[in-house]
Amino acid sequence: MRALLATSIGVTCAAALTLPLAVPGSAAPTPAPATAARAPAAPAEPQGSTQSLRLRPLADAEPRASGDPTGPTSSQSSPTEGQGLLQRDSHRFSLVGVVWDDADAELHGTVQVRTRATGTGRWSGWQDLETHNTDHAADSGSDERESGAVRGSTAPLWVGDSDGVDVRVRAEDDSARSRSGTDAAPLPAGLRVELVDPGDDPQEQPESVTPDGVTPATATSATVTPVSTSPQPGALPASAALGLAAAESSAVNADLAPLGATRIPALSKAESEEQAVVAASAKPYVGPRPGIVTRKGWGADESLRERTFAYTSTVKAAFVHHSATGNNYTCAQAPSVLRGIYRYHVKSSGWRDFGYNFAIDKCGTIYEGRAGGVTKAVLGAHTLGFNTNTMGIAVLGSFGSTNPPAAAVDAIAKLTAWKLGLFGRNPKGKVTLVSGGSGKYAKGVSVKLNVISGHRDGFATECPGIRLYNKLGAARTTSAKLQGR
Repeated sequence: MRALLATSIGVTCAAALTLPLAVPGSAAPTPAPATAARAPAAPAEPQGSTQSLRLRPLADAEPRASGDPTGPTSSQSSPTEGQGLLQRDSHRFSLVGVVWDDADAELHGTVQVRTRATGTGRWSGWQDLETHNTDHAADSGSDERESGAVRGSTAPLWVGDSDGVDVRVRAEDDSARSRSGTDAAPLPAGLRVELVDPGDDPQEQPESVTPDGVTPATATSATVTPVSTSPQPGALPASAALGLAAAESSAVNADLAPLGATRIPALSKAESEEQAVVAASAKPYVGPRPGIVTRKGWGADESLRERTFAYTSTVKAAFVHHSATGNNYTCAQAPSVLRGIYRYHVKSSGWRDFGYNFAIDKCGTIYEGRAGGVTKAVLGAHTLGFNTNTMGIAVLGSFGSTNPPAAAVDAIAKLTAWKLGLFGRNPKGKVTLVSGGSGKYAKGVSVKLNVISGHRDGFATECPGIRLYNKLGAARTTSAKLQGR
């Protein structure tokens, strides 16, 4: 049983409470305390929604016009071979995925969608959804995995502002099953298409982070002890106009930026090393802290996630992923993409929070992911079998056949140079991790991996896409240089 900590805090109108800013890895989960008084009114957060529509056998639906895609006839299809939804009107949405009841069931087949653009009424071409998504998940046996809420799911796809959807899901044919060596497998039960509206952007947009990771400094300088194992109480201002859950999420970064800040400002290497806690007489190999857009900055609805935070003991390695949500987004849309993925992870897939610890967009902007504090060892749900003592970084996009932007690769190097440095890790080094059970390594097997690894190093998956995976060597070298190695 891994060491976890769940912690939360209350905010009152009349008084300030204290919050431990660093926690022992062996601490047990603790419930959120009750508030002593009514919390101050919170500013409006971006509103979003999820439409969940049940799929039906394709044989039961006929095309509505001669130009519509044609489904199989009733003699060719059964509920276990083909399901879908033909040309369905919907409320507005921007991200789409397909889920099913059993999180342990795999979808052996294809999932394709096409969507109608709001305003123009034009339908897109058919687009594939990544079906092998079980590898992005909480570890088997963990509280998150065993919650009873987790569902099987495809990777979500960003499609932009849409108001109509067409879905077709088909099981592998005999030839595909023969090539893959799998037995005939029906489609999993309870297939539904999830249409996610991420809501409008926050009223105050975070200032853009420049390619070198510098943002205009608005936070006051403070001392942070990211690797300390003893509590460091800090005051929580009671006057902050935040909801309780939002205040809790922001307060765990209170030594880095003011409560309710939309970004954590960049620091120089000297400043970052001064703040880091290292062993006596050891040289602090810590890279300069890059600017990071907070959850408040990208508009996370903190009421969606579980109220407690879960921690692991340390951070030994970083796993790099691609989100597989496609590349058809602008940098200005990245916060919306994040809110869509977050809502899909929690409301559709049944996870406790956003799965990754950090996210990076195509312009190299770094975002805080799962709540719990950017300097802390937050337990994520990103690399099945290897979530303990690691962190997950998702680059927004799909990089199987598309090269990742240089700015994104550079951001991986900057983020890992800083975060891995806080825990004394060499980005060019190796580390031994014990598998919690994955599609590549059995539970209990010790595996030697790069400190900066791709998802495919720990699981039999295409993630993070071969084009991004091939850039990780350069990211390791740059990250080590930024640490001064």
